[in-house]
Order: sequence, then C-alpha cells, then structure tokens
Amino acid sequence: MRHFSYLAVLAACLLGTAPLEVFLRTRVYARWRRLVRTLVPVLVVFVGWDLYAIARGQWTFDPRGVTGVRLPGGIPLEEALFFVVVPICAILTLEAVRARRHDWTVGDEPPPLEPAPLEPAPLEPALPEPAAAPSHARRDRAGIRTDGEAGLL
Repeated sequence: MRHFSYLAVLAACLLGTAPLEVFLRTRVYARWRRLVRTLVPVLVVFVGWDLYAIARGQWTFDPRGVTGVRLPGGIPLEEALFFVVVPICAILTLEAVRARRHDWTVGDEPPPLEPAPLEPAPLEPALPEPAAAPSHARRDRAGIRTDGEAGLL
C-alpha cells in the first residue's frame, strides 16, 4: 500500500480544497480554459526540469512511494500529477481568499469604470445669473429696461 502514498497526498490536497469551489463559489473548475492556460506553463517548465534532472541522475523517486507507472522520459505519473494538483489547490485557495476579501487584488480584475470627463474650469469666475425680470418688464433693442425700473435683467 505504500506505493500509493504519493497519490494519497495529492488526493488529500484536492479533497481539502474542493469545498472552496462549492461553498465559496470560486469557479476555478467552471473557468476551465483559464485554468488550462495557467497549468500549461507550469507543466512545460517543471516537467521539463524534472525530465532533465532524471536523465542526468540528479533526481530519483523512491519506488516504494510511487505506483511504478512511468511516463515518457521516466517521470513517474505521480510527479506529473503533482504539477497539476498543487497549482490547482493554490489557485482554489487564492480565489477563496479573493471571494472573501474583495479589496485583495491580484491584477486580473477588470479595470474600474472611467469617470466621465470633467468640464474644464473657466479661467474667470462666472458672474451670477441675473434675477428673472417680472413679466411686465420691457426692453428696447439694446436690452435696456424701458418700464422705468432700474437694474439688470
């Protein structure tokens, strides 16, 4: 049974973080394209690194802790799964924190709405609008009141 220990640890990681998807609605699995785009660079870099280290004899795996299923290049199945499971658990945890702390940003949030552009401020202060003239007030062609009352309209 010891040869399933690596798989058991990976399963425990997934089971431990799975409730985050359900109860906090992190939507990590629902946004599977985004998840794949996140995992591919991790897999390429770290599986490549492992394959290099295995080929040079710098990295080995205890045969008692793995199932014995080897992928091309000699990498154990569990090791390749490690580079899928651990990032998924990390992303689930990150999204769970973001679901609870809305002020905690990581850079992929939509940009805030731009405020409407402000009107440029006038260079001189505006004069107050004159009070409305009574309806019986009359003006001549120059705009001067002709009803005998003083004042501007």
